Amino acid sequence: MSSKSTFSSATSASYAIALYELAKENSDLDKVEENMKSISQLLNTSSEFKATILNPTIPKEHKATVISLISKNYDFPKTLKSFLDFVAFKNRLFFLEKIVESFLSLVSKNKGEIKAKFISAKKLSEKEQQEIQNELSKDFKSKLNINYSYDPSLIAGLIIQVGSIMVDTSVKTKLKQLEKKMIEV
Repeated sequence: MSSKSTFSSATSASYAIALYELAKENSDLDKVEENMKSISQLLNTSSEFKATILNPTIPKEHKATVISLISKNYDFPKTLKSFLDFVAFKNRLFFLEKIVESFLSLVSKNKGEIKAKFISAKKLSEKEQQEIQNELSKDFKSKLNINYSYDPSLIAGLIIQVGSIMVDTSVKTKLKQLEKKMIEV
């Protein structure tokens, strides 16, 4: 890992901890968590927004205006508005994605949740996702924070990863294993 990557991770974690402590102190933690998920979704769906905050040639004042408009549009609590204004003022918005990720991980960890990945070959409804989450939570005797994604390239089956435990029942993986065995013969 490069020193630049380590620096950005450490810096992002520091910002995330600061926001967590502020939100907890101001009794805004649930609302800030919800809004940070909205920011994460915005970063993942709006290439224009992401490009704006990552572009070093765009003046920090313009970025601050964009952040202010988003804060107003999403009706962020004062704690989060002030935090985002500070990050924009310090010209650290290029850390925003990592800050959001670190913050959501911190909240999840403090709630006692376990992170899990779930990938299916078939698009699942919200209800089906919830049922799977409930079943896995029972099996692991802890609330799971599941990151669900749909991947038609799996052909059929699913992949579940909870911590270091991984279950892969996808046809794609089975075909690769069969291909490897055939090549070895």
